[in-house]
Amino acid sequence: MATEQSATQQNAEESPLLLVSAGYINTEWPAPGLRRNVRHITGHNEDGKAVFLATDCGDHHTMIGNQQALANIIYSTKETPVDLGGDADLKYAKENIVRRILPTTGSLRTSFTNIILPLLQPPLHYHNGSVVRMIDFAPNVVSPMHRAVSLDYGIVVEGEFKLILDSGEEKVMRQGDVSVQRATAHQWHNITANGTAPGRMMWVLLDCKPVEIKGKKLEEYLGELTPYYQDR
Repeated sequence: MATEQSATQQNAEESPLLLVSAGYINTEWPAPGLRRNVRHITGHNEDGKAVFLATDCGDHHTMIGNQQALANIIYSTKETPVDLGGDADLKYAKENIVRRILPTTGSLRTSFTNIILPLLQPPLHYHNGSVVRMIDFAPNVVSPMHRAVSLDYGIVVEGEFKLILDSGEEKVMRQGDVSVQRATAHQWHNITANGTAPGRMMWVLLDCKPVEIKGKKLEEYLGELTPYYQDR
């Protein structure tokens, strides 16, 4: 056990992307120090009156990395416009899950991918659909640089984050601040309480048409996040 812990710690320390030791988040939801959020879903009764259909904490929860981040899928849809008839969207969002095991050896074993993940939820974003994803970050975590070819609205729910672009430009975002990401490469750094406390963000990811810069089509890349979203 001591040897495994030492190896994990070494992986985290050697990664240029992650600034935190492994194992901070050890609960299903939420991360230690953050409140348990509640999701309310509405619908209609037989008379057409609005009613609450469910009150819970989201459809799926997934650990990311060495227990350094925890994703909560608030909702997902597979088409636009969304078909609400017969509550088809509710069933799809609830059952939208894929079984997969992440490799624990070989080239994919990095500080961000060396855990077993038997269940995977929606892809990073849906073509012609949407994903609402909330993520709890351990203190001082820095995500990999990545790009999703989508239109993303990012909202700081709790804490303080630094949004870093591949150009080197960066902005600090505080509670209630919003980013509008238009298929741009970026990474997130949780700087809550000078990097000593957890933080939480929420994203709404929407599909977009292909983006070209000087005739070159922008490609999606996820870096160390790839094993969490590939094959979906």
